[in-house]
Amino acid sequence: MDKEISQSYYRQMLRIRRLEETIHRLYLEAVMYGMPPHLSVGQEAVAAGVCVNLRRDDYIVSTHRGHGHTLAKGGDPGKILAEVLGKATGQCKGRGGSMHIADISTGNLGANGIVGGGLPIATGAGLSVRYRGTDQVCVCFFGDAAANIGSFHESVNMCAAFKLPVVFVCENNMYGLSTHMAYSSATANVSDRAKGYGIPGPCVDGMDVFQVAETTRAAIGRARQGQGPTLIECKTYRYFGHGAADNRSYRTREEEEEWKAKDPIGKLHHLLLADGVTPDELGEIEAEVTDEMRAALEWAMASPDPDPSTAADYVFSEEEGASV
Repeated sequence: MDKEISQSYYRQMLRIRRLEETIHRLYLEAVMYGMPPHLSVGQEAVAAGVCVNLRRDDYIVSTHRGHGHTLAKGGDPGKILAEVLGKATGQCKGRGGSMHIADISTGNLGANGIVGGGLPIATGAGLSVRYRGTDQVCVCFFGDAAANIGSFHESVNMCAAFKLPVVFVCENNMYGLSTHMAYSSATANVSDRAKGYGIPGPCVDGMDVFQVAETTRAAIGRARQGQGPTLIECKTYRYFGHGAADNRSYRTREEEEEWKAKDPIGKLHHLLLADGVTPDELGEIEAEVTDEMRAALEWAMASPDPDPSTAADYVFSEEEGASV
């Protein structure tokens, strides 16, 4: 195990968790308004393991549970927090909020409040890459419930038929809101459906950042070489409910504890200690992440609210010569 790489995974997963714990606290303290945030606490290994293999000019398409994807693709935690707080300095000037963060500068084409809404967007990005003749790749994150909507078939089929450079990553946390996948899917695994499209369909432990990174690295390389899409399924688990107001009455506390025993951050913490990394070294990483998130929150909280007079800004293109 490469200690430097392993520590970078540890840092990135910890950054995602501390960011989302901060967002959760802001909502509970009524500092953040609007829709309850959708958190990916427990799923950090997927975002970290996938995005480590992407270049800055590669694309991602996210979901309503997208804070971790945004951060892992190079997003600024201060701007993310400012966005969920509706501040003018937010990633989308306070207009997107928790579910609709986009960051074109890092290739993040946006989170989406519509389940499965990102699938056709990723297909369009892949088609754009083909037309422009670049070697970029688009990763499309989606949940298990999104695999049951029509645009899943349309998107994966088109990408497979045209060999577009799109990697589909299903974050299977077992529940579409409150419905277990066993009640909504005819196949045991979403990845089983890859056979119908003639593409690879690996299924990995989404709580193991090494498995996620290794599998995604191969899929991204394949896509970059013009060999078409891959459908990767990451078996994972969200510790919180669907949203902050969800009391998780549809699953047992025993089930939750079983999954928390597989915690990706805790697992890597133990592996690093066993590999000779000292508690002080890990403590230093944890302190740095804590300081980063504290500074990001202070900056976001001190940021101004948007000027009401600018409410219609960014609605239309302001390109020279454009007519609206």
